[in-house]
Amino acid sequence: MPGDLFVLGLSWRTARVALRERLAFKDDEIPGALAELRQSESVGEAMILSTCNRVEIYGATPRGAPASALTMATAEARRFLAASRGTSREEIEDALYEVTDTDAVRHAFRVAAALDSMVVGEAQILGQLKGAFGAAQQSNATGPVLRRCMEQAFRVAKRVRTDTGIARGAANVSSVAVELAARVFGDLYGKTVAVVGAGKMSDLAARHLRASGAGTVLVTNRSPEKAAEVAERVDGTARPWTDLETVLSLADVVISSTGAPEPILTRKLVKRAMKRRRYVPQVICDIAVPRDAETAVGDVDGVYLFDVDDLQKAVAENLKERAKEAEAAAVIVDREVAEFGRWLETQAVVPTIRALREMFSAIALAEADKAIAALESKESPEQREQAVRRLAEVIANKLLHQPMVALKDREDREQAQALVSATRKLFALDDEQDHEEPQAAAATEDGGRPIKNRGPA
Repeated sequence: MPGDLFVLGLSWRTARVALRERLAFKDDEIPGALAELRQSESVGEAMILSTCNRVEIYGATPRGAPASALTMATAEARRFLAASRGTSREEIEDALYEVTDTDAVRHAFRVAAALDSMVVGEAQILGQLKGAFGAAQQSNATGPVLRRCMEQAFRVAKRVRTDTGIARGAANVSSVAVELAARVFGDLYGKTVAVVGAGKMSDLAARHLRASGAGTVLVTNRSPEKAAEVAERVDGTARPWTDLETVLSLADVVISSTGAPEPILTRKLVKRAMKRRRYVPQVICDIAVPRDAETAVGDVDGVYLFDVDDLQKAVAENLKERAKEAEAAAVIVDREVAEFGRWLETQAVVPTIRALREMFSAIALAEADKAIAALESKESPEQREQAVRRLAEVIANKLLHQPMVALKDREDREQAQALVSATRKLFALDDEQDHEEPQAAAATEDGGRPIKNRGPA
C-alpha cells in the first residue's frame, strides 16, 4: 500500500512575518534539507514549499509502512523544521499546523488553486508550488504519492482558473490601476505612461502597465538618481523634475506616488498639460498618501482621476467577487480530493494483483515448458491435440487448487460464505453462467479431484 500523506507547516494565517522569515529556506538550502529529512525511516517522500507567506513540508511515509509511521513522520518533520532553522520546537509549536491523509490532499489542492492564499486567486503560488516540486524531483525525494498528489494539484489549479472567475479582477492597488486605465482606453497597446515619483507602488504599477502592452514609460522624480533607477527597472526613460508639465502632456496614463506633503498635480498644471495634448483623454492614478493630485483635477476636460480610495474600493469589489467564485472552486477541489482517494484505494490492491500475476505466469510458463518438451515426442495430430488439452487442464487445476481448498474450509461458516461471494464476484460467475453451475458443482462433489475435460460436445 502507498504511504500516508502529511503536510506540516505555518503560513500567514498562523505566524507573523518575522517568524516566517526565520523559518524560510533559500533555494540552495533545499537539496540538503530534503536529504536530511529523508534520513528518517518514517519519511519516504518529501518536498519543501517556502514562500514569503508559508513554509510547509509535504511528505509521505514509505510504501507498506505501518500506521504508526505517520505519527513518527510528522514528529520528525517538527523536529527537523526547528533544528534546521536554529530555533526550538516550543517557539514554533503554536504556529504549526498538521494535516494528514485526505485533509493533506485537500490542503495541497487548495494551496495550488490559491484558495488558501492571502489574496484569493493570485497566480504566483502555483509557480512556487511547481518550483518546490521540481526541486524535490531533482533531489530524488519524491515518490508515487507526492508525484500523483502534485500533478493532480496542478490540474486542479488549472480547472479552477478555467472554470471559475476566481482570478478575474485585479486584487491589489497597482494592478487595479492598470485595470481602470484599460477600461478607459479599451486597449493599452502603445500608450505612453508617466511615472511621477519613485515609490514602490508606482514602480509596480508601471511594470503592470508595460506588461499590458504600454509603450513608452517616462519617469520623473525630484531625485534624478532615483528616477534613473526606476526607469531602468521598467525599461523607461528618466526625465528631469523640471519637465513635469511636458511629461504630463505626453502621457496617456499617469501613475503618481511621491510622498509629497502637498499636492503636486494641481488643477492649473494638469489643465495646461491637457491643453498641450489637445484634451486627448488621460487617466491619472494617484496612489499616494497624502494625495498627489488636487480633487479639482478630476474636473479638467478629458481627465479621468482615480485616487487611492477609488483604487482600494475597486480592489474590495474584485475580492468580494473572488470570494463568491471561491465557493465554486471549493466544489471542484472536493471532487478532485475524492478522485485522489479512489486512486489511493486502487493502489492498495496493486501488490496483490502483482503477486497474482507473477504466480499465475510462473505456473503457466512452467507447464508450457513441459508441454513443449512433450510435443516433440508426439507424432500424430491427435496426440498433439491431447497434449495441448492436457496442458490447459493441468494449468487450470493448479490455479484452482488453493482457492478450492479455501472455499471448502467450512469451520467458519460466515467466513466461508464471504469467500464464496467474493469468488463469484471476482470471476463473474453470476454473469450469464448460471446454467453451468450444476456441471461445475458435480465436477467437485468427489472431494475436489481435478476437473476432467469432457472434450467438445
